[in-house]
Amino acid sequence: MPAHVSTAPDAVHAFWVWPDTVEYIVLFACDQPHNPTLFMRINHTLDLARAFAIDHHAGQKYGCHPYSHHLDQVAALLEPYGELAQIIGYLHDVVEDTPVTLDQIEREFGHVAAVCIAVLTDEEGASRKERKEKTYKKMAQVSGEAELALIVKVADRIANTQACIDDGLVELLSVYKSEYQAFHQAAFRNGRCDELWARLAVISQ
Repeated sequence: MPAHVSTAPDAVHAFWVWPDTVEYIVLFACDQPHNPTLFMRINHTLDLARAFAIDHHAGQKYGCHPYSHHLDQVAALLEPYGELAQIIGYLHDVVEDTPVTLDQIEREFGHVAAVCIAVLTDEEGASRKERKEKTYKKMAQVSGEAELALIVKVADRIANTQACIDDGLVELLSVYKSEYQAFHQAAFRNGRCDELWARLAVISQ
């Protein structure tokens, strides 16, 4: 049986993934729901993560862009850090912004991915300031394999800050800049993604 089924009425009738083989997405045309008309092979889990994230973020916007725009930017920044970093990059907002659970992430993408998504998911709070303080405190305690989440978060922060610059979002850019020192203190690890940190420092001035 498929592990995940969701509707996407503008494009297809259904989106099915068989996780045991991770080989095929089957797309059914809206006007022919019983006749599969397109088969797209998934060569590795990165493709599955992207499809999973885009499906669950369906209908959400990133500023004036579809949410996939942000996810693709984050994943591109993470390419030098390996496929698992990119997988987590695609999934980094699904628990925070959709009904997806950490248990579901672990089942579909493994323990390390779930641990990292837990780090990346903002803690609850009455304001952004409270949420970020709690989340940065959590990040400051991260070690071992979970430090991969910190690399993903730097890439996410670069993408967010650069988007503010590109789209003229002055107020939000000011917020990111004001948070930079606290974020750096919590998430920086010497020798981990120094190139990304250098880039973030420049655009956070």
